[in-house]
Amino acid sequence: MDLFDLTGKVAIITGSSRGIGRAIAEAYADAGAKVVISSRKQPACEEVADAINAKHGEERAIAIAASISDKAALEALVAETRARFGRIDILVCNAASNPYYGPMAGISDEQFRKIFDNNVLANHWLVGMVAPEMIERKDGTIVIVSSIGGLIGSDVIGAYNVSKAADFQLVRNFALEFGKHNVRVNAIAPGVIRTDFAKALWEDPKAEAALKRVTPLGRIGEPDEIAGAAVFLASKAGAYVTGQGIVVDGGTTIRGGM
Repeated sequence: MDLFDLTGKVAIITGSSRGIGRAIAEAYADAGAKVVISSRKQPACEEVADAINAKHGEERAIAIAASISDKAALEALVAETRARFGRIDILVCNAASNPYYGPMAGISDEQFRKIFDNNVLANHWLVGMVAPEMIERKDGTIVIVSSIGGLIGSDVIGAYNVSKAADFQLVRNFALEFGKHNVRVNAIAPGVIRTDFAKALWEDPKAEAALKRVTPLGRIGEPDEIAGAAVFLASKAGAYVTGQGIVVDGGTTIRGGM
C-alpha cells in the first residue's frame, strides 16, 4: 500500500494558478489525483492545467476560474467540478488576500472586511458546499492553508494574521463537527515562502537577510516544500490526523517569530 497514493481522488485547489496552490495541485496530480485549477483568471488556470496534462499524457487537470469573493462563482466551481469529474474528495482552500501592510490603526474598514471575507468567509462557504457529499460518502479531506501569522503578532500584517488565526479555529470547529463522518479537516501554516503573494516580505535583500537570520534552516521556503504536507493530509498517511495546524516554516516560530 502506498500511503501517499491519491489515485481516483478529485481535488479542488483554490489559488492554484501560481505559488503554493500550484505546487499543491502539481503534487496531487503526481500522486494520481485529478485536480481542479482555480483562481480569478481563466487563462492563468488553463496554462497550469495544460502543463499538468502534458506532463502526464492524460487529463488530470481542468481549469475553472472563480473569485473567492463571489459566492455564486464558488458554487459554480463546485457544480462544474461535479459535472466533469463526478465527485469531490479533497478541498484545499489556499487562495487569500492581503490588501494592507502597516499598523492596524491605519487599516480601513473596507480593507479589513476584504481580508476576512476572502480569508475566512470564503473558506466557510466552500467547506459548506463540499462537505455534504463527503459526509454522505463518509470520506473526505479538507485542507485550509493558514499561516504562521495566525500564531504570532505583527505590526505589518496584523489583520491578515487575525484572519489566519480564525482559519485555525475554522479547522478545529469543522473537524469536531465532521469527525464522526470520517471527514478530516486540517490546516497548513507556512512560514515565508518565495511566492508573489509574500513578495513584500522578502523582495528587498535586507528583508530576506533578516528572514534568513531568524529561520533555523537559514533560508526562505519554496512552494513545493508546502506541497508535501498537503499530500500527507489528503492521503492514507494522514488518515488519523484532524483538527490540526501543521507548521511548515523552517523553524521560524521556535525562535519566537519573525
